[in-house]
Amino acid sequence: MIPHNDLAARAETLARAAHAGQVDKAGAPYAAHPARVAAAVAGDPLAEAAAWLHDVIEDTGTTLADLRAEGFPEPVLAAVDALTRRADEERDAYYARVAADPLALRVKRADIADNSGPERLAKLPEATRIRLQDKYAHALAALAAYEIAD
Repeated sequence: MIPHNDLAARAETLARAAHAGQVDKAGAPYAAHPARVAAAVAGDPLAEAAAWLHDVIEDTGTTLADLRAEGFPEPVLAAVDALTRRADEERDAYYARVAADPLALRVKRADIADNSGPERLAKLPEATRIRLQDKYAHALAALAAYEIAD
């Protein structure tokens, strides 16, 4: 098991390697996104690790088993699993799963805040910007509803 004081650094190394060569919708290096999400939850090693890793299963060849083999603790693995969207999964089922895990919920809120930042959205074509603004507004409302329901 990775000591808590090394979690974020180990997660960053893994995430940067996994996302190497990937770019975001605006053409910027993808690894900058998990870096910003991790910075938004700084001070909590479990949240920082989950933030760095939140897209590696969904967007790379990395698996949950790979993360377990690397020694990440179960709370991080559970959060990353909750944050990983399944193929053909309805988005509200996904948000319910995220909201059920407090660590995943904290990271998802930081993820949405980064993805919906005005400076980031301004770099996108108008149709994409509008679609994403609607998507993130729905996500925040769904997360809040599921969080209250618990």
